[in-house]
Amino acid sequence: MTLPPLLQRFLPFLRWFPYGGATLRADFLAGLTVALVLVPQSMAYAQLAGLPAYYGLYAAFLPVAVASLWGSSNQLGTGPVAVASLLTASSLTPLAAPGSDAFVALAIMLALMVGIVQLALGVFKLGVVVNFLSHPVIVGFTNAAAMIIGLSQFNKLMGVPMGRSESFINDIWGVLQLAGDTHMPTLAMGVTAIAIMWVIRKKAPKLPGVLIAVALTTIVSWQIGFERNATATLEQIAEPEAKLLLGEFVRTEERIKEINEQILGKSAEVKKLHQSGAERAHDAATLHYEIELAKLQLKDREDENRKRNRALRSFVFEQVLDAEGTAAQFYAQGKLPAGAQSDGHLWRIAKASSGSLRLTGGGEVVGRIPEGLPSIGLPKFSLEMIGSLLSAAIVISLVGFMEAISIAKAIAAKTKDKIDPNQELIGQGLSNLIGSLTQAFPVSGSFSRSAVNINAGAKTGMSSVITAAFVLLTLLFLTPLLYHLPQAVLAAVIIMAVIGLINFGAVKHAWQANKHDGIASVVTFIATLAAAPHLDKGIMVGAGLAIILYLYRTMSPRVAILGRYHDGTLRDVKVNNLPESKLIVAVRFDGRLYFANVSYFEDAILEAVANNPQVSYLLVVADGINELDASGEEVVHHLVERLRSNGITVMFSGLKKQVIDVMRATHLLDYIGQDNIFATADQAIETAYAAASAAGKEHGSTLLKK
Repeated sequence: MTLPPLLQRFLPFLRWFPYGGATLRADFLAGLTVALVLVPQSMAYAQLAGLPAYYGLYAAFLPVAVASLWGSSNQLGTGPVAVASLLTASSLTPLAAPGSDAFVALAIMLALMVGIVQLALGVFKLGVVVNFLSHPVIVGFTNAAAMIIGLSQFNKLMGVPMGRSESFINDIWGVLQLAGDTHMPTLAMGVTAIAIMWVIRKKAPKLPGVLIAVALTTIVSWQIGFERNATATLEQIAEPEAKLLLGEFVRTEERIKEINEQILGKSAEVKKLHQSGAERAHDAATLHYEIELAKLQLKDREDENRKRNRALRSFVFEQVLDAEGTAAQFYAQGKLPAGAQSDGHLWRIAKASSGSLRLTGGGEVVGRIPEGLPSIGLPKFSLEMIGSLLSAAIVISLVGFMEAISIAKAIAAKTKDKIDPNQELIGQGLSNLIGSLTQAFPVSGSFSRSAVNINAGAKTGMSSVITAAFVLLTLLFLTPLLYHLPQAVLAAVIIMAVIGLINFGAVKHAWQANKHDGIASVVTFIATLAAAPHLDKGIMVGAGLAIILYLYRTMSPRVAILGRYHDGTLRDVKVNNLPESKLIVAVRFDGRLYFANVSYFEDAILEAVANNPQVSYLLVVADGINELDASGEEVVHHLVERLRSNGITVMFSGLKKQVIDVMRATHLLDYIGQDNIFATADQAIETAYAAASAAGKEHGSTLLKK
C-alpha cells in the first residue's frame, strides 16, 4: 500500500503497517536485547554528561521511541551516546557545578535547543548543512573525543577525585598525581567489569556483556558492603588546613545565597518599574547596573568555591572513633595523634554544605534512583543562557545528526532501505524536543546499539518502541536493584564503548586521499584535545580550517595547455612532452570559475598567449567549468575584449548548460558570438584551421589537427 506523500511526511511510522506475526516476534526480541544494553549504558552516559545516573534512564525512554516513530531508518537506535554526552558536559561545566540543580536545568534546556535546531533544519529541508562538517574533520574530532571520554573516566576507575578546570590536560595530570591514593576495591570492580565485557565480546558476542558485567558487580558490591558513607560537622575535622578551607567554603556559600537573593529582589523592582509604566529610566538603569555587578560578584564567589571544593576533595582522612564508638574525629592521613586507632578506612569529603559534610570511605555507587516516571513540563528558560548555549546547541545538533545519519546509511546499505536525511533530522529533533519535556539531556543515534538492533533481527522501528517500553518497566519497578551498582563499572562501560571510536587509520586514509583533508583532520584532533573541556571550539576550528583549505584549493585549480597525443586525444603538453601549435593555443581550466579564482584564470590565459605570441586563436576547453558567477563572467568578457583587440579570436568548447545560462542572461554569449561556441574541442580546432587556411594564416602548423 502506497501512502499519500503528506501523510507519510507527518506519520512516517505508518510505513510499518500492516504489522504483526513474524515481524512482531523479531522486533520484540531485538527490542529486549537492545534494552539490556541500553539501561546500563544510558546511566553511564548520564554521568559522563555530568548528571545523576538516573537521568540516563529518562533520556532512554521517550526519545528512543519518538526518534524511531518519526525517523526514516527502521533500525537506527537513538538515545544517550558518548560524544553528545561529553559535549553536553563540556558546554555546561563553565556555567554550573556538575550534578547541581542548575546544571540539570541547563542540560534539559540544551536538549530543547538541540531539538529545535534539528527540527528546523529538517522541516526546511536543510540537511545539507551538515556537509559543512567534512568527514576528515569528524574523524579527527571523534578520535580526540573518544580519548578524552576514556581518560575522563580514569578517576572513577581509581576511586580518586578529579578537578574540573579550563584545562582538561591539567585535570588528568592531577588525577595521575593521585595514583598512590587509588582505592583498590574500586579499581578491582572497574577492571573486573572491563575483563567480563571484553571476554564476552570476543568469545560470546551474542550475549549482553554489559548487562552481565553490571549484574555480577552489583551483586558483589551489595554482598561486600562496597559503599561506605559518613556525615560529619566542621568541628569533627581535625586537620587545620582542611578546616580553614571548609570554613571559607561555608561562608562563601552563605554569601552566594545572599547575592542570589539580592539579584532576585532587584529584578523584582525592575519588573515593577516596567509594569507601572513610570518614566524612571535613571532608576531602571541603576538597578540594571547593580544586578550586573551582583552577577559578576556571584560568578567570582562560585569560581572560588569550585577551587576550594577541588582542594577539599584532595584531602585524605583517617577516622578515629571515641570510646563509645560513635562520635568521630577525622585526621589527615598519617597524622593520627599518639595512641589513636584508625577504623582502617580512608575517607574523603564527597560534599560540603553549610550544615554538614558527607564523607565517603568506600567505593562510589549509583545510590538511590527515584522510582516512577520523570515529571513532564517545559524546561526552565533563561534568555541570557540561550546565548551562552547557542553555539553548543548548533555543534551538538550537527555532530549528533552526522553520527545518526552515518549509522542510518550504513544500516540502509545492508537492508536496502531508503534513508531521507531531512526526515531523520525531524526524528532526531523531535526526540530531543520531547525528551526535554521529560527531563532528558541531548541524545543521538548510537552505533553500538544500532548494530545490536540489526543483528538481533529488528525489522521495523517498532523494536525501538519496545526498547522504550522495557526502559519504562525499569523506571517503574526495577530501580531499587541498581542502588549498589558501582560507579567504577559505569566508567568501565563507557571506556569499552568508546574504544571502538578510536580509529587513527581513518586519519591516515584522509591524509593519503588529500593532504589538505589530512591536515584538517590532524588539526581538529589537536585542537579538540587542546581546547578540552570546550570541545565545540575544537570542531569549530576544524570546520573553519576545512572550508579555508577548500577555498584555497579552488583558488588555483589545474590549468593545462593541450596538445595532440599520438592516439588522437588532447592532453597536457607538459605532462606528455608535446609540441605546441603556432596557430591555436588550447587551454583547459579544471574548476568552477568564481570570484576566488578569476584572477588566477585571467593570469593563466594571458600567460598562455604571451608564451605563444604568434597564435591567432585561443580555445578555452570548458568541460571542467561547472559554474560561472558574476565575477567570472566579467573577467571572461574583458579577456575576450582584450584578446580580440590584439587580433586573437577566443573560442569556447564543452560549455555546460548552467554556464551557458549565465552567459545568455548577461548577453556574454552574443558578445563572444555563436560561431565561436562549439560542442567539442575537435570541432573548434577544425573550424580554426579551416578559417586560417582560407585566410592563408596556417603558418604551416597542423600540430593540433587530427
